[in-house]
Amino acid sequence: MNPNDGSRALGRQECLRPMDRAPISHVVCTRGALPAVLPVNFVLDADGWVLLRASAASELVRSIDGAVVAFEVDDVDAAGHCGWSIVVTGAATVVTDAAEHECLDRTGPVSWVPAPQEVFVRIEPELVAGREFVGGRTVYGVDVTA
Repeated sequence: MNPNDGSRALGRQECLRPMDRAPISHVVCTRGALPAVLPVNFVLDADGWVLLRASAASELVRSIDGAVVAFEVDDVDAAGHCGWSIVVTGAATVVTDAAEHECLDRTGPVSWVPAPQEVFVRIEPELVAGREFVGGRTVYGVDVTA
């Protein structure tokens, strides 16, 4: 537990386990040399890689294909002053294999905004970091639930 902020660092496996419970997340990438944060829905594949589904013509796909991105997901209970936040950093690539695309079409994420031509983007989890925030008293004795 970090005595300064009431949080606990999570190990890699602790980070990957709860990610499926979050319905939406964000991809952080660069657009026009500036940081951009884009909301996405996702699933984790069997290897723990992040899978996104998007329009082939989308700005999201153009921005992240072949780039290193950060993928952030969290779940927070504001009333209970607790939750977790996880960041996966890695290379994003569009799935180009037709057989794999066909399989992902059945098992991958479902687009919230369907498009005529959709692609799947896979983010390799090169760096995985997370924190759990614990409600209640801090180590300083301050009651954060009041």
